[in-house]
Amino acid sequence: MKVDFEKIFKEFEEDISRIKDLKSFKEVKDKYLSKEKGLITSLLKKIKEIPREEKPQFGKNVNILKGKITGKLEELKEKVELLELESRAKEESVDITLPGLDLPVGSHHPIKIVEKEICEIFERMGYFIAEGPEIETDFNNFEALNFPDDHPARDAQDTFFISEDKYYLLRTHTSPVQIRTMKKYGTPIKIIAPGKVFRRDTPDPTHSPIFHQIEGLVVDKNITMADLKGTLEKFARECFSEDTRIRLRPSFFPFVEPGAEVDISCIFCKGKGCRICKNSGWIEILGAGMVHPAVFEKCDIDPETYSGFAFGLGVDRIAILKYGIPDIRLFFENDVRFLRQF
Repeated sequence: MKVDFEKIFKEFEEDISRIKDLKSFKEVKDKYLSKEKGLITSLLKKIKEIPREEKPQFGKNVNILKGKITGKLEELKEKVELLELESRAKEESVDITLPGLDLPVGSHHPIKIVEKEICEIFERMGYFIAEGPEIETDFNNFEALNFPDDHPARDAQDTFFISEDKYYLLRTHTSPVQIRTMKKYGTPIKIIAPGKVFRRDTPDPTHSPIFHQIEGLVVDKNITMADLKGTLEKFARECFSEDTRIRLRPSFFPFVEPGAEVDISCIFCKGKGCRICKNSGWIEILGAGMVHPAVFEKCDIDPETYSGFAFGLGVDRIAILKYGIPDIRLFFENDVRFLRQF
């Protein structure tokens, strides 16, 4: 059988001269070196048809041809890949002189906006931010804060307990941070404790089982009710307006004595009386009072030497007042139309 190996190689050289990309390179490679239908494979299959004395030379010639073709293709592959890369780079290149894309940007949540604003007000007054866990113990959440055993707040109808013995629970206020801080650092103390709190409540426009508080605590020698009143007046004027007034009404909380509800003059009618303040001219915003001696004793602080005041305000309530939001549930529904307004 006569096979013109020189002619085959010349045809191969003509084929590779037309290669322009990886696709045409693969077509030529398959034509000559494919294990199933490649030309070299076809020549090797014909060895059985060759006379015995011609087989060694024929096999040698096939291997020489295969080596030359393989060498040429390996050499060419690097050039083709480089051309392909350059072509892709041109197609995918970015003109850095073009203006950037106007990508949509998110906004801060109204609760976080108000929380940050309140924290900054107290930080300017020298307060430090303290934090604590959302899962608390009965001791930090109730016992150390002078809650009696039969207090309604310690009932499963009001509190989310997460252990059968009711020792672990989702904190119902951020006051446990005050306990942790007093036990860890002693005195003097001047902190605020922002955070999320939880209580069993049916959601409606003014109630939610999840809400946000900021507690404040000051402990030192000779702290009086006048210090508390002055602090809250300063806060109200910075948070709302310079002409905002406050008033303290006697109230009871287990962890303070005396205790007070704190109202601000209505920011909508300036104290004249309107639908929002129920024509009273005042809006309740927080509770406060002087730290109860029993709380100091639980934290190993001498109530004969030290005194202090504490206050707690609802961030959600203040956000509702500042932005005129009609329903507290809007804070938790993640409606983009609502959030984009902030």
